Amino acid sequence: MPRYFIEVGYEGTTFCGFQIQDGQETVQSVVTSALDMVLKETCSLTGSSRTDSGVHARQNFFHFDTEQTITGKHIYSLNSILPPTVVVHAVYVVGAEAHARFDALARTYTYTVTTKKDPFLIDKAWHFPFPVPLETLQAMALELPNHQDFESFSKKNAGNKTNICSIELSSWQAVTETSFTYTVRANRFLRGMVRGLVGTMLKIARQSESKEAAVAAFKAVIVAQDPILCDFSTPAKGLVLETVAYPAATLQQPI
Repeated sequence: MPRYFIEVGYEGTTFCGFQIQDGQETVQSVVTSALDMVLKETCSLTGSSRTDSGVHARQNFFHFDTEQTITGKHIYSLNSILPPTVVVHAVYVVGAEAHARFDALARTYTYTVTTKKDPFLIDKAWHFPFPVPLETLQAMALELPNHQDFESFSKKNAGNKTNICSIELSSWQAVTETSFTYTVRANRFLRGMVRGLVGTMLKIARQSESKEAAVAAFKAVIVAQDPILCDFSTPAKGLVLETVAYPAATLQQPI
């Protein structure tokens, strides 16, 4: 049976997360409902990356199987049915064994912090009304690729088979004088990991007397492999799944 990847983006504020949950409106539930309606059949969607309630995505993927030939008209119909907070960017014809989750090579997230109250960022950034020592945060961020076991940044009882992740990119950047974005790319992430990284770095940066002391304290949290040392209080609204990367051949047949 032919298999397709469907590329979506969404504003996650009103959704109870990404994955289908009984009695809750999620990204997967509304896309599944729209696809069933357009194709007039029951479709089963498999997602590439789960996001929590309130988390956004510029790019995420599902795969599904159907004997029907998907066309641009189907994409138009899906976008007509879906709520304004969800968009289908594209649909790709893929190999029968292609898998949206297991074939993903890397995922990139950003998290935005603003030190100034801004109504236009109310659901897109964490209002953090304290000085942000960017140089100290960047020094801590650069420490992360030196490690692989991130148990300290995984919520307890997450059911991880492994806490090993390979971080390729970890960086803080100023966007404006009052807003800052953390970008991190890895082959995989643990549940709550990005928000835990952001919250912990900000907490340590505020408490440390120097950049060197902050890096040492952050490294100690990493190597302790103890989630109790991590600050998971970071709100969801500043987090965006930016991209999901696949082998070059996977997305070569867009509709």
